Amino acid sequence: MRDINELFQVLSRSAFRSKFHLQAKDLAYLQTKGLPTVIDHAADFIAKRLAPAVIENDGKQTPFRGHPVFVAQHATACCCRVCLEKWHRIPKDRVLTPDEQSYLLTVLERWLDDELRRCF
Repeated sequence: MRDINELFQVLSRSAFRSKFHLQAKDLAYLQTKGLPTVIDHAADFIAKRLAPAVIENDGKQTPFRGHPVFVAQHATACCCRVCLEKWHRIPKDRVLTPDEQSYLLTVLERWLDDELRRCF
């Protein structure tokens, strides 16, 4: 796994990753539900869509919209196992460990919190 500060520096240099921002609907959802609840949702998404060793639709399992976590996943390269390997140094083709899942939640929470600060 990568140092989170280093990760965010590298992500900021990616034109693709840095174009993602929460739109009004997602910001409103995040404010209404609160960051802890949205992070609970993220934990569920990670457990079901990223943690298994084999994912049939890897690379297509994370929508680009519909939940603030989906946007955060694309912005932070936590969207598929290929991106986890490339950006986070987490090998694919094996189950994510609890520490790796926790790390991903920390990454997503930081990005979501940064978005809230950027907008308000």
